[in-house]
Amino acid sequence: MYRYIYLISILFFTACEPKSHSNLNGKQLLEQKCSKCHNTDLPPKTFQDEKAPPMMAVAFHIKDFIKASSESDKIPKAVEFVKDYVVNPSASKSFCDKESLKTYGVMPSQKGKVTQDELEAIAEYMFEHFTIKNLTAAQDLQNRLNAMPKGKRIALKHNCLSCHKINKDLVGPSFNKIAKRYKENITQIAQSIKNGSAKKWKGYRNAIMPAFGEKISNDDIETLSKWIAKET
Repeated sequence: MYRYIYLISILFFTACEPKSHSNLNGKQLLEQKCSKCHNTDLPPKTFQDEKAPPMMAVAFHIKDFIKASSESDKIPKAVEFVKDYVVNPSASKSFCDKESLKTYGVMPSQKGKVTQDELEAIAEYMFEHFTIKNLTAAQDLQNRLNAMPKGKRIALKHNCLSCHKINKDLVGPSFNKIAKRYKENITQIAQSIKNGSAKKWKGYRNAIMPAFGEKISNDDIETLSKWIAKET
């Protein structure tokens, strides 16, 4: 008897649980569904001809103005607002100031283009990702990058340091070794970056340097080559 009641209880409470959307990737959906109009960078980039405000500004604005009985209830309320507003937008619902509404207008309804589960995943990611804490960390990182030589920033951007360390061999020779061999021939470094190379160094399991000519501009290749040549 007790066993029967226990099984009925499990079925009842399981049926009452909200549908899970744990298999949905909020970040990926944000890029797919929102980035055509909203800049999704953190810190955001702004453009003269932008169609909509940056997503960070949207998230901050909603969190600031959403009405909730407690701080813990703010995010759930904000998520519900997004789920409603995206499919049923109107100027009266918007938290934008009059000037912003004049600039951007009311967003077009996305009804039929995004599901409620997708909107929930997007909104939860928005309010988890676009925070003051994450913005501060991103700005600190940007400040550190800005303080670096441009060549090093290019190397980090294109993952050069995953195969070459400055003072240590990895998949390929260290930048120190490359600089010592080609310090007087920076053009050779640039050509290897642009076109790739193979069998120029003994060892390294015959690793092949891939070509980056289609991924890195000629100006950046030149800057990167000069930076590598100085690493001695």
